Amino acid sequence: MKNKEDSKKNLNWYLEQARLSHTALGHFNFATEDVLRGIVQASRDAGAPAVIVGTSEGEAGFFGIKEAVASVRALREDFDYPVFLNADHFKSFDKCKEAIDAGYDSIIIDASKLPNEDNIALTKQVVDYARSVNPDISVEGELGYLKGSSEVQQKIEISSADYSKPEEVADFVSRTGVDRMAIVFGNIHGIVKEVVFRPTPTPEGVGAPTETSGEEKLDIEHFSKIVLAEPRPYYVLHGASGLKDEDVVASIKAGITNVHFNTELRVAYRNEIDKQFHAHPNETTPYKYLGPAVDEVKKLVTQKIGVFMGK
Repeated sequence: MKNKEDSKKNLNWYLEQARLSHTALGHFNFATEDVLRGIVQASRDAGAPAVIVGTSEGEAGFFGIKEAVASVRALREDFDYPVFLNADHFKSFDKCKEAIDAGYDSIIIDASKLPNEDNIALTKQVVDYARSVNPDISVEGELGYLKGSSEVQQKIEISSADYSKPEEVADFVSRTGVDRMAIVFGNIHGIVKEVVFRPTPTPEGVGAPTETSGEEKLDIEHFSKIVLAEPRPYYVLHGASGLKDEDVVASIKAGITNVHFNTELRVAYRNEIDKQFHAHPNETTPYKYLGPAVDEVKKLVTQKIGVFMGK
């Protein structure tokens, strides 16, 4: 059983412990209660100190914002385990406000597609409102262009021009006061079968490196420059689905304290349901085909927790 002191530890406290120990907290998305419960149970059983569970705007619309808060609260009590609910890539102040007012523990205001000044203004508005409601709420901003979507994709083209720039990250953090930063250094949303990398052209094309094609790969050296320029926030790796474990481990050693996985969980869940339907075409009892699908989610969460914890 947790003591009273444990109950006072907010998400930023756990992120600080992760930074000190060169580990990371896992962030896993859910759209149904069975997946949510599987994520929490697997994280606890795998020995993670805490877990972040997230709903995108679409997932929150399907599940219900208030319902998500109530479900996480119930599981937190049922498992006696720290579970933090995150509004993942919410795009507007009104949607962030709705999540804050409902009782979310964490907010990602993703205004990264807006011009920089507009991104800063909107992010600061969310930070200020969250602080006024509950100082324990952790707020994340995003800077840089993170391509892709939460699905399996054949081919994505990226460029180092998409990467978050160290000096802009430092300015962004100073002016918004965010707790966490989502940055881009080669990561892509979803699972990508082929990545085409187009280097940023040099002036007049002199000495420009050639285009390359291959697997998704993180630029750890670039990320290290961001941390050096602005060491204060907790850095978050989005789009970790499809990355090699060694890339994720290298990013954690360089300063990542929170890693997002979504697409791999969706694929594991969906594929097992397909398998169960084909194996048992007459089965109509939901828990008999959803249960094995959740077991696959739990296996994947357990494996990822081991990567995050350096096991």
